[in-house]
Amino acid sequence: MLSRHQDPIAAIATAPGRGAVGILRISSRSDLQPLIAAICARDLRPREATYLPFLDAKGEAIDQGLALLFPSPHSYTGEHVLELQAHGGPVVLQLLLARCLDAGRELRLRLALPGEFTQRAYLNGKLDLAQAEAVSDLIDASTEAAARSASRALAGALSSEVSELRDALIKLRMLVEATLDFPEEELDFLQQADALGQLARLQTRVSGVLQRTRQGAILREGIKVVLAGQPNVGKSSLLNALAGAELAIVTPVPGTTRDKVSQTIQIEGVPLHISDTAGLRDTDDEVERIGVARSWDAINDADMLIFMHDLTRIGQPDYQAGDALIQSRLAGIAPQRILQVYNKADAASSGPLPAGSLSLSAKSGLGLNELRRRLLEQVGWQSTPEGLYIARERHVQALQRTREHLLLAMAVAGQTPPALDLLAEELRLAHDALGEITGQFSADDLLGEIFSKFCIGK
Repeated sequence: MLSRHQDPIAAIATAPGRGAVGILRISSRSDLQPLIAAICARDLRPREATYLPFLDAKGEAIDQGLALLFPSPHSYTGEHVLELQAHGGPVVLQLLLARCLDAGRELRLRLALPGEFTQRAYLNGKLDLAQAEAVSDLIDASTEAAARSASRALAGALSSEVSELRDALIKLRMLVEATLDFPEEELDFLQQADALGQLARLQTRVSGVLQRTRQGAILREGIKVVLAGQPNVGKSSLLNALAGAELAIVTPVPGTTRDKVSQTIQIEGVPLHISDTAGLRDTDDEVERIGVARSWDAINDADMLIFMHDLTRIGQPDYQAGDALIQSRLAGIAPQRILQVYNKADAASSGPLPAGSLSLSAKSGLGLNELRRRLLEQVGWQSTPEGLYIARERHVQALQRTREHLLLAMAVAGQTPPALDLLAEELRLAHDALGEITGQFSADDLLGEIFSKFCIGK
C-alpha cells in the first residue's frame, strides 16, 4: 500500500469565494495521462497552456479553460503536476474537483492536506525547510517589507547563510575528529590549524546571523502591543490615533471599553498588533470585571505594554493610588517590556517625568512619532537593512542553541589539555542545531506542525 506521501493529491489552489480565475492542482508520482485523457480528451504538451473544455463523466463540458502539464522533476513538487485553470466560481471548481477525484480513483487520487504540495516540494528536494516556510510567510505577509523579506528567504538567503556556517562547522569537526583518530601523532593538528581561531570566527558569524534572524522574526511575527491603565486615561484615543481610524468608542464615561479592541498597523514595515483594553480598576459591574480580567491576560501575553497615565489627574490621591496598585501588579513583567506614557499633554504641563517615560497627546498627535520610534527601539528593531530575510522563532532558537554549543566548545578548547571528545560532541550538537533550520535534521512531528498551518492547495 502506498504511503501517505506517495499518494496522488488534488486541491483547489485559489482562495475560497468568487473570482475571475480558479486553479485546481494535481500532483502525482505516477503518470497522469489516464486522468488527462478523461478530463481533457487530448494529450498535453509539457509546460504549454492548452485551451480546451473540461469534461464530466458523460463527456459534457463542465467549463472551458487552460490545462498545463509539468512533468517530473520540472515542477513545483518535483512530481508530475497538472494545473487546470477554470472560471473562479465555487460551484464550478467543486464540480471540477469532484470530477478529477472520480476520474483518478485508479490512481488513488485524494484530497490534499494543508501545505501538502509544498511538503512534497521539500521532501523531493525542490525546497529546503526554511524556503518552504518562506512560501507560507510570503502568502501571509501583512506589510511590503515582510513580503520582500519572505521573497528573499524563498530565494534562499537564509539557507545560503546557514549552509556556509554548516560548511565551516563541518571543516572544524573533521579537524577535531581526525585528531581524535590519531592521538599518537605528536604534531598538534589543532594548534597548527588555528582551531581555536576558527571556532571564534565561526561563533562571531553565528552571532551575526542570529541578529539578522531576530530582526526577520520581528518582521514576520510583528509586535503585540497592549494599551493599559486606569479608565479614561486615553487608551482608546491613542489606539484611534495610531490606527488613523475611529476603531474604539471614546467618551468621558469611565468603563466605556469593556473588551479588547485590536488593530494591526505598521511602523517602518513592522506589523504592530495593538490592543486597547478595559480600564484597570475594581468594579461591581460583572461585564466590566470580565473585561478587566481579559485585560490582565492580554498584558501578560504582550511583547510591549504601554502603561498610560493621565497628566490632568496627577496628584489626585485616588488616581495616584490606582496607578500604584497597577504598578505593583506589573512587578513580574520585565521593565524593558513596559513603556510609561503620560497622555493629555495638550491639557496639562508634564513637568519632570520618570526616566525613560514620555508625554504625548493622543488628541492632538503631539509625541506620537516619538512613541512609534520608542516602541521599535525597545523590542530591538533596527532600521531595515538591505537583504533582510524573514525568519521564524524556531530559527532564532536553533541559532541560539548553535551559539551556546559553540561557546561551550570554545571553553573546552581553551583548556590545557583540551578534552577533545567533549569538544567534538559540542561541535556535533551545534551542527545538528543548524541542520534543524533547513531540515537536514527534522522530526516528523515538526514537519507536521509546520505544514499544517499552510493553506490547502499550497
